[in-house]
Amino acid sequence: MIVERIYKAVMEQRLAPNTKLSEARLCEAFGVGRMRVRRALLLLSSQGIVNLQSNRGAYVSCPDESEANDVFEARLLIEPPLVRKLAAAPNETSLRLLSDHIALEDAARNKNQRIEVIRLSGEFHVKLAQAAGNKVISRMMRELVTRTSLIVGLFGRSSNSSCPDGEHAAILDAIQQRDPKRAEKRLILHLDHIRNGLDMDARKPPLDDLASILGAS
Repeated sequence: MIVERIYKAVMEQRLAPNTKLSEARLCEAFGVGRMRVRRALLLLSSQGIVNLQSNRGAYVSCPDESEANDVFEARLLIEPPLVRKLAAAPNETSLRLLSDHIALEDAARNKNQRIEVIRLSGEFHVKLAQAAGNKVISRMMRELVTRTSLIVGLFGRSSNSSCPDGEHAAILDAIQQRDPKRAEKRLILHLDHIRNGLDMDARKPPLDDLASILGAS
């Protein structure tokens, strides 16, 4: 519950970058002991959402422009060859799963479920790696997608900055049509679109009322 509440608050831009996540305040907000709070913060740290600082405590991560650029550059090195490979020899079962996944994204977007849109949008890219059949790349993509989701959640100008409408479907269509060049082009344009939808200067001041922000009693 603690992990889910903090993750959701960060992605919905209710917890600003560099907000201090005081163990004492979190214990009071959730009515739990310090050990449970510490386990939650360790898990969030492993996901890149929380930054644990020695002798200072836990803070909401604050990726800078350089880190964001590194994440997108890594994705541009990995994903275009991946979709080229997938388009050259598409697997019908995998393509059906990707199509079903896009339907879930569209449903969440129509319901204005921002946190779910961000989660599903990132997961689509992990599923692309899985469909290509490379387990190592799949693990790498999961880490990159987690970091991208954090960056989008903190600095996206709107809900559309996660993965804009129709772009996943366009990538999938190129794969289904066995067109590696078009699939690669659509993927690159898609990542550029997400990157250009970020405002790295949009930093809200940290707030202090964790119980209210996290919706905890």
